[in-house]
Amino acid sequence: MKLIAFVFLCAALFAADSDLDSTCKPCEDFFKYANQKWIEANPIPGAFGRWSRFNKLAEDNRERLKTILDDVSARPGRKGSDQEKVGNLYASCMDTAAIEKLGLAPVKPYFERIAAVADKAALGKLLTDMFILGVQAPVGVGATPDLKNASQIIAGLDGGGLTLPDRDFYFREDDRSKKIRDEYQKHIVRMHVLLGDSEAQAQETAKTILAFETRLAAPRLTNVERRDPYKRYNKMDFASAAKLAPSFDLAYLFDSARVPKTVPVNVGEPKFWEAFEKELAGTALPVWKSYLRWRLIKAAAPSLPEAFEKEAFEFDGKVLQGLKEQLPRWQRCTQAADGLMGEALGQSFVARYFPPVARKRMDELVRNLRLTLRDELSNADWLSDETRKQAVAKLDKIQPKVGYPEKWRDYASVNIGRNTYIDNLRALRKFNLARQVDKIGKPVDKTEWMMTPPTVNAYYNSVWNEIVFPAGILQPPFFDASADDAFNYGGIGAVIGHEIGHGFDDQGSKFDAEGNLRNWWTDEDRKKFEARAACIVEQFNSFDVQPNARHIGKLVTGEALGDLGGLTLAYKAYKRSLNGKEAPVIDGLTGDQRFFIGFARIWAGHSRPEAERLQLQVDPHPVIKSRVNETLKNMPEFHQAFGCQAGQPMVRPEAQRCKLW
Repeated sequence: MKLIAFVFLCAALFAADSDLDSTCKPCEDFFKYANQKWIEANPIPGAFGRWSRFNKLAEDNRERLKTILDDVSARPGRKGSDQEKVGNLYASCMDTAAIEKLGLAPVKPYFERIAAVADKAALGKLLTDMFILGVQAPVGVGATPDLKNASQIIAGLDGGGLTLPDRDFYFREDDRSKKIRDEYQKHIVRMHVLLGDSEAQAQETAKTILAFETRLAAPRLTNVERRDPYKRYNKMDFASAAKLAPSFDLAYLFDSARVPKTVPVNVGEPKFWEAFEKELAGTALPVWKSYLRWRLIKAAAPSLPEAFEKEAFEFDGKVLQGLKEQLPRWQRCTQAADGLMGEALGQSFVARYFPPVARKRMDELVRNLRLTLRDELSNADWLSDETRKQAVAKLDKIQPKVGYPEKWRDYASVNIGRNTYIDNLRALRKFNLARQVDKIGKPVDKTEWMMTPPTVNAYYNSVWNEIVFPAGILQPPFFDASADDAFNYGGIGAVIGHEIGHGFDDQGSKFDAEGNLRNWWTDEDRKKFEARAACIVEQFNSFDVQPNARHIGKLVTGEALGDLGGLTLAYKAYKRSLNGKEAPVIDGLTGDQRFFIGFARIWAGHSRPEAERLQLQVDPHPVIKSRVNETLKNMPEFHQAFGCQAGQPMVRPEAQRCKLW
């Protein structure tokens, strides 16, 4: 996310001759037409799997955060202040000499505890203690909204403890997946050799760990199944939850995390807990010990000496994403500071880089997008009066948040020193767990943010029925308070429409105006909606992104619907903003053409093949080129703006065009 001095010139953004690829016609490949010159001028840096305008903004932002962190670490200010603490966190991360000197000392006590486990009761307690430490292997508890009573926070149990990115990585039989599993075992071997194990010992350990994690993965829901909130809603009392894995001391977990046993518990994946019970009761202690030792070193690697951190990168970065080099230390430490104390850091960021005029202009855009969707819902002839009424009520209750929280997070209860980085990470882990658990049994605090102010992103929260736009994304090329309306509506307008649209996508449409999981559609209207969603599934299932690599249509449905519905809304809101007047022609481009170029430009970027394949397997977002071209292929407004005709690549046959609004 970003946001700083607005020096990006609208004319430069749309200069037809210098910025657009004249070798490619807009009706042949609009993504290339709008973005190829940017791509050629911006090769993927070695430390990235993808390089895009999102990445560029995020990295520019990280440099701004570094300026703040360098300042507060050198001049920490008041003793005990949030600024001193975030400065200490950053300084301890940057102190690699201290990290090297400590060696494995911070994790040795836990290695000793693992080795000393003599029975399953001690094993169960150790699993809890490792979770409190920050190692989910494989149990955990936290706070979660009651999906059917969204005003309340209850306890949540979910499965974990897998190392590969997704449960299907353990089972796919294509060559790429087999290679990843083979490289994963080599990674385990190398890490254990660093710990002092012999090569032969490490080889056996790697086989044991992969087999064990494969058994843990088998009962997990797939990424597509997890998109169905009904599959993840299994509310019960504490006693019923404890019966799912009777060999595990659930009371000790709740007591250790200070979760009350009197509140309801949602078990996200009951079948996982039943499988966990079989492993706990039937798997030999040496297997569990090998697995826990692995999970501990894997979790701790980024905060250990360089040899461990580099080995983690060899697999996580090079193998999985095709990265060529690791991010510089200062960038990794800035990421850590933003991720762990982002609101302390965010206050300084907002004060320096987010002018009030930007918030005011953004509020106007959000208001116009909402009014436009209200008109669309009111006039949607495929909705019955009953469903339309519920949809409008939901839209009217969506709460927008722009820039930064009204109430900043308080870090007073956490102590962050300057000497030991891993101790600071553990302290913040305990702080954040305690902060989450403290919510259980209490009404929802809807002032809270799920992203930090400098983040280059946005989100819709279906349970709170809110749309959130951090300060970081509210700058060019997404947003410029002083720019042409076509630019802003094609950029941030499409983002606003996308997030509002999530309230009515394949997931969000299952939640009502109050954020409760409830079917508010008539049966007939729901079938019509499912047919519109099925069109998206078919479209994204139908083409190769790489040879023999396609999107999983049911995985990307929500994001692709968000793109199509959001851009449609943004276009109509843009036309509404003109109040019947003709937009000016700038650099030979009409307002409509600038609008669609503005949309395509926010997605300028390219990916390494490994990173793109990983995205296709685990990410609900389509790849960036598809977000542009596959969206625009469905839009007659785009076809008209550029004179695209039936039969051209950017025109989907009329009978196959997808439409939400």
